[in-house]
Parts: sequence; C-alpha cells; structure tokens
Amino acid sequence: MQAETLAPPALSTGSVRRRRLGKLWGVRVAVVVVWLGSWELTASHWIDPFFYSKPTLIWERLVDWFTEGTAFGSVWIQIATTLQEAVLGFIIGAIGGVVLGILLGRARFAADVAAPFIKAANAVPRIVLASLFVIWFGLGLTSKVATAVVLVFFAVFFNAFQGAREVDRNLVNNARILGASRSQVLTSIVVPSATSWIFASLHAAFGFALIGAVVGEYAGADKGLGLLIANAQGTFDAAGIYAGMIITTVIALLAEWLLTLLENRLLRWRPPALQGAENA
Repeated sequence: MQAETLAPPALSTGSVRRRRLGKLWGVRVAVVVVWLGSWELTASHWIDPFFYSKPTLIWERLVDWFTEGTAFGSVWIQIATTLQEAVLGFIIGAIGGVVLGILLGRARFAADVAAPFIKAANAVPRIVLASLFVIWFGLGLTSKVATAVVLVFFAVFFNAFQGAREVDRNLVNNARILGASRSQVLTSIVVPSATSWIFASLHAAFGFALIGAVVGEYAGADKGLGLLIANAQGTFDAAGIYAGMIITTVIALLAEWLLTLLENRLLRWRPPALQGAENA
C-alpha cells in the first residue's frame, strides 16, 4: 500500500497579503537604512558636512527645534501656521477647480473660449505670483493662502475637466430621454463619474498646497516652515533646511493617508475589482 503524500496546506489570502506587506516594508526600511548610512559615512570622510549636512546633524536640529524651539518661537506654531495656510488654500482651490472644471467640461463653447486664458494663467511661474501676492496682501495669512490656491486650482481643474468630458454619452442621452433635466444629469451622472478623476488630483493637490504655503512664506513671512527654511539658508544651516523639508514631507504623507481613507469611504460604490486594481 503506497503511502499517501500530504500536500502542504494552502496559505489563506490574508496570510499571503501579510507576508507580502511584511516583505515590502522590510525592503523599504533596508533601503532607507542603507541610504542614511551611506550618507553619514560619506559626509564623515569624503564630503564637507557644512554644505551637505548629514543625518545625525539633521536629527540634532529636529530635536533642538522640538525641545528648545526655533529662532522664531515654538516649532509647533510654525507648523500650525503653514498647515493652516495649506488647508485653506487646498479647500478653496479644490472647490474652485472642481466647480469650474465640471462646468467647463460640460460647456464646450465656453471651454473653447476660456482655454487660451487658462493655459496662459497656468504657465505663469508660481514664484512670481508668490512675490506679487506678498506685495498685494502683505506678509500675513492671505498672501500664502492665495499662492496655495493657485497651485491647487490648476491641479484639480484639469482632472475635473477631463473627468466631466469622459462621461458616457449614451448614459447622458438615456437620462435625457427619460426626462432628466440638465441639473439632474450634472448631479446624478456627471459628478459621480468624475469623482475618481477628482480624487486622483486631490492626492497631489495637498502637496501643492503645502508647496504654495512654504513658497509664500519663503517670499516673505513672520512665521511658518518656509520662514525657518529661508532663515536656515541665510545662515548656511544645511541641517535646518533638511529639517524643514522633513517636517513638510511628514505633513504631506499624513494628509495623503487621510485622503486615501476618505476616498475609500466615499467611493465604496466602485466595483471591488476596480478598487483592487487601483490599490495593487
């Protein structure tokens, strides 16, 4: 009688996913460790840390800011100021970009008229606008929010515009045959169809809002992360520049995580296969 060979038990989908996630994060951590270690080693023996800094100096600067404060007060005040400017600019720019993008996406003649003006406005260098906004609105909150709005608006507008253009014409025609008004078509068909396009732009848009706030502060401000970076540049403090960049990056990553949670909650109506393909 032949001995039966037992097949190894198949791993569950959850186990496979956890193993893959663990391997993924293991490789990521290894890459970061190798990168920081090589930077520290290089800056300690072959390049001048005065110009290029090194991870230990950047860490010391971060610890100093969060324990002793900065030259302009508590680092939390600087973070809160930049975050306030970025959030306000993000909200205003996103709303404006979505509304105008969808409206022009459904009005072809108006879109053709506005196209050269929108492209010309988008081509203007943002640093120039930041300087103008400082002159127009002063060193306070308004000038930084205006810079963030300009950056966010165009990032969201073009996606909302394209999303409104990509709506299935047959679906729209069928709704009109059934007696749907223009506003009903817009709210029940066009906007839901463009939602994926809009959220795709929002992930990058908050990063642009942060850039706008920091650039505005760099052009002229009395507080904020951009002011810390500008002051570090003026005093040749490379570690301070990197520290400001790291704080800004962490804020952007947290905002990206929150937007992903919001997107997954609002777009539950999408087919599971589509969600899985996007998260792969």
